[in-house]
Amino acid sequence: MMIKQSKIDTSILIVDDEPNIRNSIHEFIGMAGYKSFKASSAEEALEILKKNAIYVVITDIRLPGMSGLELTDLIKNSYDTDVIVITGYVGDYSYEEAINKGASDFVSKPIRFEELLLRLRRVLKERQIAKERTLMLKKLQELAITDGLTTLYNSRYFYKQLDSEVDRSKRYNHPLTLLFMDIDYFKHYNDTYGHMEGDKVLARFGKVIKSCLRKMDTAYRYGGEEFTVILPETSRDEVMTVAERIKDAIKNEKFSPQSGESISMTISIGVAQYCPGERISTFVQRADKAMYLSKQRGRNQISTIFSDECSETTDS
Repeated sequence: MMIKQSKIDTSILIVDDEPNIRNSIHEFIGMAGYKSFKASSAEEALEILKKNAIYVVITDIRLPGMSGLELTDLIKNSYDTDVIVITGYVGDYSYEEAINKGASDFVSKPIRFEELLLRLRRVLKERQIAKERTLMLKKLQELAITDGLTTLYNSRYFYKQLDSEVDRSKRYNHPLTLLFMDIDYFKHYNDTYGHMEGDKVLARFGKVIKSCLRKMDTAYRYGGEEFTVILPETSRDEVMTVAERIKDAIKNEKFSPQSGESISMTISIGVAQYCPGERISTFVQRADKAMYLSKQRGRNQISTIFSDECSETTDS
């Protein structure tokens, strides 16, 4: 009988204390194109699971020491592995009992190898479908909070994350700082060279901003050519260092919207530190106002609004 080959990196573990059955399944699984391991007890199986990525465990229920159902329960709680349970004592164990322990299927002895292979392939297919579904959901969640052009988080997620960071700042009495940034003369660049070239600028700026941040910081495309960054646990000196780093990195970028042309662009930055008790909307408005102060003072500037009493002060 010709058996269709499967990927050799799909590892199967056979657990049975009867050598003839264990070796026969092992040989048949190998003929079907799968890599397989053998164990004569649950304890031995667990040692193999610790050292290898096993997709499916095929285990007898009656084993010396820990039973196959106990092994199934432990596997489902500790490993990303499916289990097919086999038994010659159908009257003593039910399909429902095996499934309730986490088994993906239940096979009776005497084993018909073709049936076992069909069930194994079905479990592997369902496993793949489940992983693809999980991956798709993850991508959809990422799309819901990510700006497609810059790959930064979007403004909707900004407000959700800012709310969490403000709550954390109040709970632990840690400083929280916000940067608001706007690309200087971006409308003129867009009107002159077209939206495709403008999109290239936005995408590059997103990467540059992200490269200037720490792991705990998060960057967002707020809208149009505006960006914002949330900096938790950041002192006044530290935030100014980050802002200067971004401003200088942006200025050093070169764009060539037309052949033989090299253009540098700049960014205006506003900085505000959270004042305990103020509304989030007020916090955001202060950062936004600081950014417009940078615009008014000639662009390519950093303006700050810092005060223990939330009064306004500005610096370059």
